[in-house]
Amino acid sequence: MASFDSEADGTGAALDGEAVPMKAFVMKEIGRVGFLDKPMPRPGPSDAIVRTTSALICTSDTHTVAGGIGPREDLTLGHEGVGVVHEVGSEVRDFHPGERVLAGAITPDWGSSAAQNGYPSQSGGPLGGFKFANGKDGVFAEYFHVNDADANLAKIPDSISDEAAVYCADMLSTGFMGAEKANIPIGGTVVVLAQGPVGLMATAGARLRGAGLVIGVESVPSRQKLARTYGADEIVDFTREDVLDRVLELTDGERADAAVEALGADATFQTAVKITKPGGTISNIGYFGEGEFVRIPRVEWGVGMADKTIATGLCPGGRVRMERLLQLLQNNRIDPTRMTTHTFRFDDMERAFEVSDKKLEDVIKVLITF
Repeated sequence: MASFDSEADGTGAALDGEAVPMKAFVMKEIGRVGFLDKPMPRPGPSDAIVRTTSALICTSDTHTVAGGIGPREDLTLGHEGVGVVHEVGSEVRDFHPGERVLAGAITPDWGSSAAQNGYPSQSGGPLGGFKFANGKDGVFAEYFHVNDADANLAKIPDSISDEAAVYCADMLSTGFMGAEKANIPIGGTVVVLAQGPVGLMATAGARLRGAGLVIGVESVPSRQKLARTYGADEIVDFTREDVLDRVLELTDGERADAAVEALGADATFQTAVKITKPGGTISNIGYFGEGEFVRIPRVEWGVGMADKTIATGLCPGGRVRMERLLQLLQNNRIDPTRMTTHTFRFDDMERAFEVSDKKLEDVIKVLITF
């Protein structure tokens, strides 16, 4: 669990006479977080600076603090944010100060070789376009920097609240990617393992993609209930029954056409392989934050010859993706704000992070307002 250390004075006084500081919530080192004053970022020619208005805490933030991507020093956390354009670079054409915008959690370098090969999310480094709170400062600050602004920002329609829009940055994009990569046939069966925020959106995405039977695996009653509202036809509580046995019962012994692993645990991944029929797809969207290996059950994998596809991915970034997700909200296809169980002001970020990190108070998703 993270420990907390607050050093920001919040006065806005100049740091060494060089720049007007802003307040940021940072990972000071593995296992330690707190506030810190940092200079406000400045844009390069193609970049933008956004004044943050809302953000969400993600489980991957807690994985990062625990050391999931290695040591980081005074790194601003957070990758799910919306706000108002504060400043743009000289080459930015489509966005202007004062506009409400959404930035995807993944902000690719669109001129990279990975982007030109059709995998923009994988541009640059082992975690590709996952730059926020990884290779650069994230969005838990009064202002944040966005590279390639014309390609990585999207304007938020007036009819959509900040709270709803910010879910598009990661939860909708990643969860829906799980359903997209699962290759679910219309009328087919899909099992979504774990009904946290990403799993809930994978459940909703599976329903939108035309699944005939959506099975959610979850033990927490509040999450079970929410899973049903998002489209789960059946719920399997793994603490009370064997998941494979129940899936075999629900599918007349056929197993599922697809499974979505939405937790990031070795045991859950193995279950996903076991419950998927030959020729099916295991779509992995879980964040594996610990352990050296993930195991594949040999026999259920057909000793390597069962035509089972294992699909992985980093959620798509970019303006087009964000605009499509915003359109779903605008036309009332889904309401992600049902997942918001807690709301805190940015000044209360330490308590907010503790609630999310330690899974207190039946938390599902924590919203931060600025």
